[in-house]
Amino acid sequence: MGMIRTIDRRREAREEVDLELLVWGVDTSGERFAEQARAREISLSGALVSGLKTELRSGDVIGLLYAGRKARYRVVWVRYGGTTHRVQAAVQRIEPDPCPWQHLLSNEASAQAAGANSAEI
Repeated sequence: MGMIRTIDRRREAREEVDLELLVWGVDTSGERFAEQARAREISLSGALVSGLKTELRSGDVIGLLYAGRKARYRVVWVRYGGTTHRVQAAVQRIEPDPCPWQHLLSNEASAQAAGANSAEI
């Protein structure tokens, strides 16, 4: 049997981290929520958020707060944990909100951000 290769469609590299975040928004029942979660992988435009108790759907807009910086994100996909019943969600930052963890990213990601910002001017 041959080796199975997955195709990575991401435009940006993600960095492995373990950040504590505050996540807020409206859940699938229409109720407001605010809870602590973890970001496990981050990039300039997105993150993998895990440890959520709140049910979310693809397309939902949530807010993330990290180190006093906040931004809005759109949920791309959601996965529910087995025995922990915790939610994991891939999220993408909504422009023009600034990336709350840009200072943590490598120089390459910061250079991409600077290039994108100068192209917008």
